[in-house]
Amino acid sequence: MKKQMNKLFEDQRSVHVLYSYSTMEKYIEQAVSYIEEGVKAGDYVIFIENEPLFRSINKELSSRLTEDQMKFVHSVNSFDFYYSSGSYHPPAILDYFNKMVQPYVEKDISFRSWAHVEWATMKDPLHIIEDFERIVDEAVNSLSFPLICAYEGEKMPDHLIKILMETHPYVLKDDNFTVSDKYQLASSKKYGKTLRSP
Repeated sequence: MKKQMNKLFEDQRSVHVLYSYSTMEKYIEQAVSYIEEGVKAGDYVIFIENEPLFRSINKELSSRLTEDQMKFVHSVNSFDFYYSSGSYHPPAILDYFNKMVQPYVEKDISFRSWAHVEWATMKDPLHIIEDFERIVDEAVNSLSFPLICAYEGEKMPDHLIKILMETHPYVLKDDNFTVSDKYQLASSKKYGKTLRSP
């Protein structure tokens, strides 16, 4: 499974993956592995995570990576990222992300990203998540970088699963990596602004 996913990252770069995790132990294992493999492949890793979880993941990474390799890991507080405008607002999140990745894009530096989406803590309607995921999918295709969006599987209602299967071309569930047969490529005109490519 990991070989298949990593080969995809090497071959086409524009890879948007829905990761539905079942346990926190498995989640940490996948996150650490994704970051470690990214750094060893020469990528910078933009890691969007809440503070307590990042501390656990960072501790594990520190035992596997050298001090110089750890400089490739750019952590972003998930609360700051999703609520930079004071509410969960996809255009504001996109602007935040755009500013964050612009130095990599301008200097043609290879990067990948991981975003933990703790949607269950949000009071916003689910269509906002759909808008966000479609904008992000365009960004992945425009800028050619791998992105994993992690959601807690058990807390997702069926209608959210449907949205996520339609907005992610690939799905990772525990150790099973598959292509989503429900994926629908977003129309740029419908979802408006995407990130600037070099």
